[in-house]
Amino acid sequence: MVSALLLRGLLAGLLAGLLAAGFASFAGEPSIERAIAFESAADQAAGQPPEPEIVSRNVQRGAGLYTASIVYGAALGGLFSLVFALASGRSGHFDPRALSALLATAGFAALVLVPELKYPANPPAIGAAATIGARTLLYFAMLAISLLAMVLATTLAPFLAKKLGAWNGALLAAAVFIAVAGIAALALPPVDEVPAGFPANVLWNFRLASIGARAVLWGTLGLAFGGMTQIYLRGATPNSA
Repeated sequence: MVSALLLRGLLAGLLAGLLAAGFASFAGEPSIERAIAFESAADQAAGQPPEPEIVSRNVQRGAGLYTASIVYGAALGGLFSLVFALASGRSGHFDPRALSALLATAGFAALVLVPELKYPANPPAIGAAATIGARTLLYFAMLAISLLAMVLATTLAPFLAKKLGAWNGALLAAAVFIAVAGIAALALPPVDEVPAGFPANVLWNFRLASIGARAVLWGTLGLAFGGMTQIYLRGATPNSA
């Protein structure tokens, strides 16, 4: 059964990566182009030579974007199927589509939304080269804490449900996640390296497109995997309705 779920996870991830790349190309590329133009103008005004283009923009926004997104989506889908198999074994007769959607929502919240609220994505021209290592470390620290907070909340949820009921237990588990992630976000130092004069609408649109692309990725993964798994499980159980 695990191999069948893994295959469906890979297929769902491929589809999710393709749709996410399409969204990023449509919604994010215009902001990237404007950010690059701002960076080039700032370098020219400062008398700095343009940086050599290792990979052309045509490749970056075309084959590079789609290849990276599809490969990432497939890898994520494979991991998602394994988490689903583990969660399905502990959730009894939970509907596969609902469980898949719930896991995708939890994954998006822990791995995308919470880290992005603290350390949002930035387009080119934002961020000093000297601070890349520190900024990367802070982002992954926030991501790791958010993931651990989600694991803690999901671990506590069954015990809380037994004591307080399913609804109240779920609310309290969500509160635990929000509290732990919120405390971590307040404790970690802020990062603000937006240069003076950078267009606010470009920054805002880029960050929305970044979160939107990953929302498409996780949403498609949860829905596609849940649907395929539901069909598979019905076929594997002849007596099911």
